[in-house]
Amino acid sequence: MGEGSRRRALVLDGAAACAFTLLPQVSLLRPAVDGGTGGGLLWLLSLGAGLPLTVRRLWPVPVFVVVLAAACGALAAGLGPASFLAAAYAVHMVATTRRRDPGVSAVAVAGLCAAVAAVLTLSGGQSYQGGSTAVQAVFGLLVLGATWAAGSAVRERRRSTRRAIEHAAEQAKTEERLRIARDIHDVVTHSVGLIAVKAGIANHVVATRPEEAKEALAVIEDVSRRALRDMRATLTVLRGEDRSEAGDLRPARGLADLPALLGTAEAAGVRVELRTRYDQEPPEGVALAAFRIVQEALTNVVKHAAPTGCRVDVTAREGVLTVDVTDDGPGPGRRTAVPGSGMGLVGMKERTAAHGGTLSAGPRPGGGFRVTATLPFQV
Repeated sequence: MGEGSRRRALVLDGAAACAFTLLPQVSLLRPAVDGGTGGGLLWLLSLGAGLPLTVRRLWPVPVFVVVLAAACGALAAGLGPASFLAAAYAVHMVATTRRRDPGVSAVAVAGLCAAVAAVLTLSGGQSYQGGSTAVQAVFGLLVLGATWAAGSAVRERRRSTRRAIEHAAEQAKTEERLRIARDIHDVVTHSVGLIAVKAGIANHVVATRPEEAKEALAVIEDVSRRALRDMRATLTVLRGEDRSEAGDLRPARGLADLPALLGTAEAAGVRVELRTRYDQEPPEGVALAAFRIVQEALTNVVKHAAPTGCRVDVTAREGVLTVDVTDDGPGPGRRTAVPGSGMGLVGMKERTAAHGGTLSAGPRPGGGFRVTATLPFQV
């Protein structure tokens, strides 16, 4: 609770203490005070029931005990059940701040008090103004039981709200960790896969065709630099650092980065044909998901089918971004496939599911492999 809220709460309790102190003096619930009851006793009991309420937030249980004792004394002195309203105000704080649940339901207690009050009333227990002392006592217990039930409901609602907030925060942390893990996986597998392919070529031709080996090493250098840049960008987001001076360290890739992505795949021996059609501009998150899906699909083509041909179709129309990556299967001179963990397809499924889309991936009837993802979005 902030300083302003605490101050307002203290002011509220002070005003309530004054009101409950004056209430027995004007309450219509109080029967006429007989001549044996002095005004000094009336004021003493009223002060005992009202003034402790100013510190009910500091000592809820002791304040309730004191106020309840004063209310019982006022009832015994013939001052009526009005002071039980002050006791109810005190017990509400006890109910909302208690640490353990009671053994008996507060609702059951309130219902029992109501039933007893009805029985006493129907039995003709009202012999004078304000009703009999027993009826007044049951009225006070009924007020206390109802207030306890209301306080318990407030406490349970607060507890449920707190649990919901904690669960949402934990779920957000989990989703963020999964997102970062997917980004790191995509960056590492794509880059390392290309590096492994080009390193194998360089090692194979270094003695007979040094120029081709030199070209492969240049690709390795370029891919490794890009991988380091993407990793630094992802870690910058993870640490929550300021990216204003980060230059080109962009954590979010988009559809505009597809040509550069295709260039790295072509350097690994995949002939890529890119076709795009954007009738609508998808949001940044959807564009990033599409980029990562294309990246992972091309990585699989490089690892398992290169050299080969591949077609990438990206279409944004009528609120749906469609990604289709199709390859022709392993071509002549196929290199040894780079082993994988299978997490790439899992990551693609998670990305499409996060945006409410669908993913299909599998071999084509005429040979090759096809990955199709649909990502709905709102402009």
